[in-house]
Amino acid sequence: MAKIKVSNFMGETVTDQDWLEKNLNDMKSRMELMILKVQADVCHALEEIEGGKKFQVDQWKRLQGGGGITCVLQDGEVFEKAGVNISVVHGELSQAAAQQMRTRGKKLSEGKLPFFAAGVSSVIHPRNPNVPTIHFNYRYFEVQEEDGTIQWWFGGGTDLTPYILDEEDCHHFHQTLKQACDKHNPSYYSKFKEWCDKYFFIQHRGECRGIGGIFFDDVDSPTQDKAFQFVSSCAKAVIPCYIPIVKKNKEKGYSYADRQWQLLRRGRYVEFNLIYDRGTKFGLYTPGSRHESILMSLPLYAKWEYCHKPDPESKEAKLLDVLKIKRVGVTEVLVCQLFENELRQCLMVWRSTVFLQTER
Repeated sequence: MAKIKVSNFMGETVTDQDWLEKNLNDMKSRMELMILKVQADVCHALEEIEGGKKFQVDQWKRLQGGGGITCVLQDGEVFEKAGVNISVVHGELSQAAAQQMRTRGKKLSEGKLPFFAAGVSSVIHPRNPNVPTIHFNYRYFEVQEEDGTIQWWFGGGTDLTPYILDEEDCHHFHQTLKQACDKHNPSYYSKFKEWCDKYFFIQHRGECRGIGGIFFDDVDSPTQDKAFQFVSSCAKAVIPCYIPIVKKNKEKGYSYADRQWQLLRRGRYVEFNLIYDRGTKFGLYTPGSRHESILMSLPLYAKWEYCHKPDPESKEAKLLDVLKIKRVGVTEVLVCQLFENELRQCLMVWRSTVFLQTER
């Protein structure tokens, strides 16, 4: 029986260590050990950049079953707020959480359904506006039906939110994610890039939250093992897709206006997470959830201005040209109807051309 080295992680395993060691081939064990390792690797990479400042490690238990480890670094020289969480929870699926799943096509029985969920989730907000914010989340779900059958699936993604557009950084970010996807299926990157752009769209603003990445949900093929290997590759791609961008830009100078623009864009980030994000809703609807960990994704500082409009010739306007779909004279109803086709045709063509010329 293999021994698990807890020293490789940011804390103790959530599940009993003896059980994990005796069930290393069980997907629940494999997922927990993978996310523990990803959490530690990302935290150590950020601490190396930050210098002497370390993550605050908060290990917590959930009364209804399971728990997690929340790691947060605040007020650093490079990272204003960085959170890297893992959670491994189980119990009975609430009606609200089950309804969230049904709305996206999951055929779940009525009544109390046992569930298991494990995932790693992170949002990293830098201090310097030249360094983009990154978000990633990779998760595994099991739901047991009344007849004892198990439904399982994986979900996740990684996306980038810049404040000052750097096309070279965008290219590097997307190229690294494409390489991770291509190891498993050459169709994954294009499909999940498109899904990401559609998902991280702030509908009431008519703009995307950032320059995208990959996003997927309900992945349950071709096999459980191959789906796990794919998710693992994507999670391991976080460091190489992001850390070089941080190192390149963290010492760049910036103005007061750059900082104010960063705070305004963070306001958009807050709007999306609190209004649209499914992960936030699932967490808040799950009994016994830890609100501090769920809301960890929110920035330390954000700003809202009434009817703010940047100078049309500014770098801020250049970023908005990428993020915003302009629909002059179109009613709100038509905006909703045209969203899918217009976003795919306009935004995806632009990004595919500029960020990933190798796709041609």
